[in-house]
Amino acid sequence: MADGGIQTTEVLPDAANARVFRDALGRFATGVTVVTIAGPDGPMGFTANSFASLSLDPALVLWSLARSSRRFAHFAEARHYAIHILGQDHSDLPARFSRSGRGFEDLDWQPNDEGVPILPGALARFDCSQHATHDGGDHLIIVGQVLRLALEEGDPLVFAKGRYGRFDG
Repeated sequence: MADGGIQTTEVLPDAANARVFRDALGRFATGVTVVTIAGPDGPMGFTANSFASLSLDPALVLWSLARSSRRFAHFAEARHYAIHILGQDHSDLPARFSRSGRGFEDLDWQPNDEGVPILPGALARFDCSQHATHDGGDHLIIVGQVLRLALEEGDPLVFAKGRYGRFDG
């Protein structure tokens, strides 16, 4: 027992303990983003919480893409993309851009200067060009150079322990 009588579970992160590993990762609250590209048959997007800042000079951000995604090749090869940080009033968008979601169907959007679809009202948007990619096991780590960004006021949509919610601060 740790101090205060709290039970601590320790395991090795391997295939036999994949669920415990995912549960441990879920203890880290993240923001929620939608990454968009101009796909071969129209606009494409997916929900991602694997987003992070990387460098201020030059302005670089990173995100990761599951190799098992049906849309992997399109996003991995995209030269330009936009990352949208979602606010609390966008709680419908993560499901829309999930594996079986409706995507851009009946959704208002505009293209940016590179032709990438942008979603209105995101708390922040980063229009990027692909700077580098790196092997990340079952994911591809994509580093983007930020070409331009946009900001709006609002509170972030947060994801933790498998649920979307809000930050009360």
